[in-house]
Amino acid sequence: MITWREFRDREPQIAADGTALLYDVGVGLGYLATTRPDGGPRVHPMCPLITDDGLYAFIVPSPKQRDLHRDGRFALHSIPLETNEDAFYVVGRARFVEPADLRLRLAEQFAAERSALDVPPPGPEQALFEFLIGTAMLTRTTGHGDPAPVHSVWHEA
Repeated sequence: MITWREFRDREPQIAADGTALLYDVGVGLGYLATTRPDGGPRVHPMCPLITDDGLYAFIVPSPKQRDLHRDGRFALHSIPLETNEDAFYVVGRARFVEPADLRLRLAEQFAAERSALDVPPPGPEQALFEFLIGTAMLTRTTGHGDPAPVHSVWHEA
């Protein structure tokens, strides 16, 4: 698994297009899939944060947070678009982030991205995770119902 920075360095166009899709509405939004204790999938919307260094998210106390602490496997998918079926998807493993300085910087970024909504920074009950990438897929289409979508797939070697 590699960091977002390493992924961006290896696949700059896929990373740039993926960032644009995850931030399509001006803030990071996507669907996060985790693994329940019984091995089944769990999918919920979430707010990813992309920085120069990494792909992160604050996760509220929830089954999803417990899933990531117990079994860091994840899949993250961009939200559907109104104009086409373009999509970005990454799969990998999440790791809990503890450094207070990084947490503070990302909490400030989270609030700044949502300043128009007057959203406060995440509180201490929200766990910060970094999402390491093993596979990524970018899909480009000409619109809804495109019979020949173009998929760019990257796997960690």
